[in-house]
Amino acid sequence: MHTNLQLIIGNKNYSSWSMRPWLLLRGFGIAFDELKVRFDSFEPGSRFKTRLAGFTPTGRVPVLVDGETQVWDSLAIAEYVAERFPEHAMWPRERAARARARSVCAEMHSGFAALRNHFPVNIEALLPEVGQRVMASEPQVVADVARIETIWVDALQASGGPFLFGEFGIADAYFTPVATRLRTYGVRLGPAAEAWMDRMHATPALADWIRDALAERDFLPFEEPYRTAADAGHGPAA
Repeated sequence: MHTNLQLIIGNKNYSSWSMRPWLLLRGFGIAFDELKVRFDSFEPGSRFKTRLAGFTPTGRVPVLVDGETQVWDSLAIAEYVAERFPEHAMWPRERAARARARSVCAEMHSGFAALRNHFPVNIEALLPEVGQRVMASEPQVVADVARIETIWVDALQASGGPFLFGEFGIADAYFTPVATRLRTYGVRLGPAAEAWMDRMHATPALADWIRDALAERDFLPFEEPYRTAADAGHGPAA
């Protein structure tokens, strides 16, 4: 018997790191309780930081709680869940593919700062004009997008699809927030990469996450420096 898992996350509209383990657990049908801690500020003493203090020393989401065990950082959570539920092939079954999947997830985890900074996750928004401006003026973002497309296409070609390494796994969950970013900012890729993004958006897990994100209607100015609450249609900022 598995003990009850609890996954502590932030706002679904904004929190790419929370999305990753949430999609992984849902994608494999692993039951868990969700605790959402709303972003208000990331400053010391904020409600967000205060609520997380008992779960993680970093003051960040996501956090997985499994009985007396607390695991923070999305990649650590993914590795823990893969070990906890070995009946699921969350990493590729073949050793070389497994090494490749771990490598590209680590690359995603530690890199692509320009893309993160200029294309923050905002699922409810459609901002192609921001995307066009950034892609015309920020060469490092262009380089980040090109590298990500190469990762996806190479993985799909090697595995034959339909997911990055054949079967749905950690790599798909790990790169899905990038797919939502590119949709938000109207950035188009080649056919193979677009088909993978369509495939992920068609999964029940991502559809549920997007539905919940759209229901939040929680405008946070520090997450959306490119528009106002009125522009977002959310009325005055809380």
